[in-house]
Parts: sequence; C-alpha cells; structure tokens
Amino acid sequence: MPDQSIPALPPDLHAASDHERLAQDRIPPDVLAYIEGGSGQEVTLRRNRSAFSRHAILPRLLRSVGHGHTRSLLLGQEFDHPILLAPVAWQQLVHPHGEIDTARGASAMDTCMVLSTLSSCSLEDVAQHANKRWFQLYWQASREHTLSLVRRAESAGYSALVFTLDASVQTPSLRAQRAGFRFPAGVRAVNLQDLPAIELPPVDAGESAIFQGVMSTAPGWEDLRWLRHQTTLPLLVKGVLREDDALRLREIGVDAQIVSNHGGRALDGAPASLDRLPALRHTLGADYPLLLDSGIRSGRDVFQAIALGANAVLIGRLQLHALAVGGALGVAHLLRTLREELELCMAQTGCATLADITPDLLLKLNPEVSC
Repeated sequence: MPDQSIPALPPDLHAASDHERLAQDRIPPDVLAYIEGGSGQEVTLRRNRSAFSRHAILPRLLRSVGHGHTRSLLLGQEFDHPILLAPVAWQQLVHPHGEIDTARGASAMDTCMVLSTLSSCSLEDVAQHANKRWFQLYWQASREHTLSLVRRAESAGYSALVFTLDASVQTPSLRAQRAGFRFPAGVRAVNLQDLPAIELPPVDAGESAIFQGVMSTAPGWEDLRWLRHQTTLPLLVKGVLREDDALRLREIGVDAQIVSNHGGRALDGAPASLDRLPALRHTLGADYPLLLDSGIRSGRDVFQAIALGANAVLIGRLQLHALAVGGALGVAHLLRTLREELELCMAQTGCATLADITPDLLLKLNPEVSC
C-alpha cells in the first residue's frame, strides 16, 4: 500500500506555472490578494512580467550538449543549478509548516534558500532543514539589534547575508487593502520576538510622517560600511536598480548584488528588474556576481535572465504557490520543473553550460508582437 503520510501532488501539475493556477483555490482570498498584489496601482508588478514577454529565444542547430549541466560557482559556493528561493516572509500564511517545509523541499533539490528576517519559523529551526541557506537581513532599531541577528545567522550556519535596502518605506498594496487583508493573530516574525519593536519618533505639526517619521529609522551608507566590517560572511545587497548605486556598493565591499524591485512591492513605477539587468552587468563587469529577482515564473524566464547577465535568479511568489499546493513536496516539484524547463531551453539553443547562455540567443521583439 502507498505511504499515506506522504501527500500526493495534484495530477494536473505539469509546469511551474501550474502551481500558481492551483494555488488560487488553496489560499484564502484575502491572503492571496496580499501575496499576489503589488504596491499602489501595480505598475511595476505588470512591468516585471511584460519585460520577459518582450524577448524571443533563438534556437541553434546541430550543437552537442551531451556533456551539459547547470552547475555553477557563486561566492565560492557550488550550486547544482542557478535557481534560489528568494526571502519571502510569513510563510505560515499559506501552510502550517511554513518555512520548515520550504527548507525541506529546497534541500531535496539541493537549492539554496534565502530565509527572511520576517519568517514565521525561527532561523535556527529552519537551519536544521535547509542544507544550503543564506539569511536575509532587515535593518533593526539599532546597530546592536541588527548585529544580534547577524550573529545568530552565523551561529546557525548560514553561509551568506542578503541585506535588503529597497523596503524602508513601501507603497501600500491597494489590492490587499480592498480585500480586507489583516495578519492573523498566530502569524508572527519569531526572529524578532526578543528584540524591541522599531519605534518611530513623534512627528511635530508641519512635519512628514514619511520623511521625519518612517525614514528616520532607515539605514544609511555608513551603516552599510559598518555592517560590512562586522562579518566575514559574503554580503549581498538586494534592491539594486541604478548604476551609481551598484558602483558604490561594490566599492564598499559588497560581494554580490541582487537586481530587484521587491517583486513590484516597493516603489510603484520602478522599472522591471529584467530591463535594468543588462546595464548593471555592463557597469559592474563580467566577473562581478549579479543575481536577478522579480517576475520569474518559468525556466524560460530563468534562461532569459542568465542571457541578459544574471549569474543566478531568485524565485519569490512561485515558492508560496508551490508550498500551498503541496508543502515540501510541492516546493521540490516546482524546483525540479524549473530546472528541467531551463535545461530544455539550453538544449534547444545549444547551450551545454550556463556560460554558453549569451545575449545573442535573445531577440528583442517589437511591442506589438511581445507574446
């Protein structure tokens, strides 16, 4: 008899995008609005997806790929494929085991999981299940409290820090507001439970709740320099879209950068991450590690990102879809499918390795034929 303790995946799960379709019936409508929504009018959210539709992939004939693989070396760490799980908060919103099951699924596919500061499960507990793990860091009320998270991540064996800098203030999601989303009482950021909440200073008459309020606690360049000197772990910065920022980050000693607009959940009106990738690759040079986050829904998208300059990509919303559909098994299935979709693109374009995926394999389409 089959082992009833192992959940079965839905029979109509064939592509990575099927997780997104099936998750619609497994996630409460208000939570789904929170997950799927972007900031404000969702201009950037739409740009992230349309950017991928503006490129066609050019197949090549008669290329030998019998020795093909998707392995890579990133920040001195070996990876079987260039697909990482992005830091996504509050995963118990869609599954009772939350980040624990995500970590199990990631480990089954030898995938690096980037754990959010705002995870539903403690970074120590997740570390017991994630073979390859990075820790995403949000700035706290002080350097002391921020450093306490860094030290915990180091002690728990996380092998890199991902410092997110594009979300000190965010445009509210109108979609989530209109759906009436509120965080359930049982969902909390357990990593912060022993740290004081960030308290905003009082705002005097005539002052701004944004400028003199929220942004008064945001980190600055000196805070980043300080952080760089506090740890020997590789340090990545997430949220880069400008060339001048990218150069300054590299000069400070940031080891890698993630081109990201926070999945369309930060500044509404920002460009698509994919559209900024080629310029940032040109600015930083061929050898500097550059990753892409925001908008990826298939292995074909992964191929495009690598062709335009990314060393690796991070998957955000899709991991929540897969977690909701099948827990750890769903996450593992998603990652296997994304890798196979990438391999299919590589095989049909004659790319035996990731280094063979070059910009000439993409054709920029006219806007009227972008699908």
